[in-house]
Amino acid sequence: MRQAGCALLIFIAAAEPNSESMVQIMKFQLPDLPFAMDALEPHMSAETLKLHHGKHHKAYVDKLNKAIEGTPYAKMPLEEIIRGSFKKDPGVFNNAGQHWNHSFFWQCLKTDGGAPRGELGRRISKDFGDLAGFRKEFSKAAEGLFGSGWTWLVLDGDKLKITTTPNGETPMLNKQHALLTLDVWEHAYYVDYRNERPKFITAFLDSLINWDFVAQRLQEESQEVESGGKRRAG
Repeated sequence: MRQAGCALLIFIAAAEPNSESMVQIMKFQLPDLPFAMDALEPHMSAETLKLHHGKHHKAYVDKLNKAIEGTPYAKMPLEEIIRGSFKKDPGVFNNAGQHWNHSFFWQCLKTDGGAPRGELGRRISKDFGDLAGFRKEFSKAAEGLFGSGWTWLVLDGDKLKITTTPNGETPMLNKQHALLTLDVWEHAYYVDYRNERPKFITAFLDSLINWDFVAQRLQEESQEVESGGKRRAG
């Protein structure tokens, strides 16, 4: 499978006409992985991906479609659903947030992803001291996140920051722009690493980051910030 480009392309939903009103409604779909099922071995096994993508992520999509059926959310794009349902409709929000987060996470993964270069490399050095500083702060955040959630590299204003979100929450809720994420729910690593989350984090930082994707996101989101935020943070 080819590596997907723009992150925004990963959230496409099929629009279907309502037979009674002919109003376009959204039906979300499980995105294909942008790599072969065994492409990330030995750092992330095909068994993990079959469960994580084919079972967990698919369940979020299926539950989301069921939850929004017959509601105003059925006419909204995914990011609008996330913002509109936050702290109001947890059954909708949890599945919408997890669909967004997982779809984004798959784009962040690649074997032999190299190292951050160019503007991304310069920004990491500026905001974290160097790549080692970034790795140390990211690892600390990912290891210290209690329970289930996500660790992120985000663009916050004109600075790169590392943050965490619990459960299905996303950086967009804090007006931050996601550049990179790591899923630290146990289902992301238990098959391969059992309860040793630090080993999973190290494998991710050493061998699994798609730095080209991160660099592309930085370019796109920096342009968004400079243009005055005509498109909301995502």
